[in-house]
Amino acid sequence: MQKKYLIKKNSEYRKIYKHGISLANWYTVIFACKNDRNTKRFGFSVSKKIGKAVKRNLVRRRLKEICRLNNQWFLDGYDYIIIARKGIEGISFSSLQSGMEKLAYRISKLMVGKLKA
Repeated sequence: MQKKYLIKKNSEYRKIYKHGISLANWYTVIFACKNDRNTKRFGFSVSKKIGKAVKRNLVRRRLKEICRLNNQWFLDGYDYIIIARKGIEGISFSSLQSGMEKLAYRISKLMVGKLKA
């Protein structure tokens, strides 16, 4: 994933947590918030509860790859933060991908509904 599509600053994370909406499943939580750009950006958060650095980096790489391969799931003009929950390190890539697809669909639908209201 290219750097221009990543959220890096702590202030941007806090803004998304404060003003965005969230949805969750067993292994991930997604926060989404409208941005002032025409592109989508992603942030990833993997807690120390997941494990040591090797496991955390593996989980982060998996999440980034899912977002990179399935960019069409997410709406342009929004920032997304994906948070890993405990237990994510034990599931397969394909089941993580299918769970993320359902979650991305639900949050996109919610954001479009919020725009119409």
